Amino acid sequence: MAENQSVMDNTSAMANRDRIIVRTSVTGILVNVLLAAFKAAAGLASHSIAVILDAVNNLSDALSSVITIIGTKLANRLPDRKHPLGHGRAEYLSAMLVSAIVLYAGITSLIESVKKVFSPAEDLSYSYISLVILAVAIAAKLLLGRFVKSQGKKVHSGALEASGSDALFDALISLSVLVSAVINLLGGPSLEAYVGIGISAMIIKAGVEMMLDNVSDVLGRRASQETTKAVKDILNAESEVRGAYDLVLNNYGPNKDYGSVHVELRDTMTVEEVDVLTRRLERAVYLKTGVILTGVGVYSYNTSNDEAARIRNDVQQRVLAYDWALQFHGFHINLDSREMRFDVVMSFDIPAKEGLSILYADIQAAYPDYAISITPDVDITD
Repeated sequence: MAENQSVMDNTSAMANRDRIIVRTSVTGILVNVLLAAFKAAAGLASHSIAVILDAVNNLSDALSSVITIIGTKLANRLPDRKHPLGHGRAEYLSAMLVSAIVLYAGITSLIESVKKVFSPAEDLSYSYISLVILAVAIAAKLLLGRFVKSQGKKVHSGALEASGSDALFDALISLSVLVSAVINLLGGPSLEAYVGIGISAMIIKAGVEMMLDNVSDVLGRRASQETTKAVKDILNAESEVRGAYDLVLNNYGPNKDYGSVHVELRDTMTVEEVDVLTRRLERAVYLKTGVILTGVGVYSYNTSNDEAARIRNDVQQRVLAYDWALQFHGFHINLDSREMRFDVVMSFDIPAKEGLSILYADIQAAYPDYAISITPDVDITD
């Protein structure tokens, strides 16, 4: 009963996340369309190309929200034959598109600002009504940006966070236009172009950073230390498990993690006992973390021979004496046939081939009459 409740809770949490993303995006669309209409009216009345471009930028923000909704809906499509692990990564692609829009907006603003440096606008006629509209638009954009970004962080949506950041930058652009307009009304020079260049550079920088962050999601980034620790703690909590190693987590969208792991068990366990244990481990990990373990491999360790334990400790000390040897596990030895095998996790500081060569030379020199097999493991998770 408790297990069914946990599964229902996980499903409910995902559904609630999607509702928050869609609701927040719809709010963004409505606000941006209204702001675009008001800014367009103010721009036409004051003959300000900057205000008109700002209005167009609001329409691009509305498009970002539409893309976010589409990405969320695509990510929720059920698995099919071509995509058996679902479509969750579509959300990362939508976040990349939003980042591209932010980058495009920054580049466009930079081009227009540079043009205005060499060809300043003439016959500007800002009215107080236009200034009030700009001030209200700035306040609305600040509130919208903070709201959308906070919701994005709350539900771990890169697309929402990108949209929120875009809205905050838009508020800065509108603020530069407002300040320039006030200075112009007071008889001062127009600083709109120069302020625009500075803000455009900030937007481009943010767009590049968001794009690179989303590219990392698509390529597959290192699993968070919090998640890997939670999974290993659950596995190691079982009395039969001596250690959990080689945890690999593959992400197929927000909150959609599939993984595999090796657990070290005593060499006297039967296949039936191992089967019961691994199924229990898979169930416990899913219910407590949402991670689906698609495979649980097994390492056996010697339990009834003091000489085997002595050799294991000696080999472990030799291996871990190297800074680039991060972990030693999966050790098993057959004293009769003179065979020894173990795994070593090596850091990215040394090529695997070089590390293996060093280890083979060291261990083989200490145990010349043994057939040694060393498996190099990649430093995938903490």
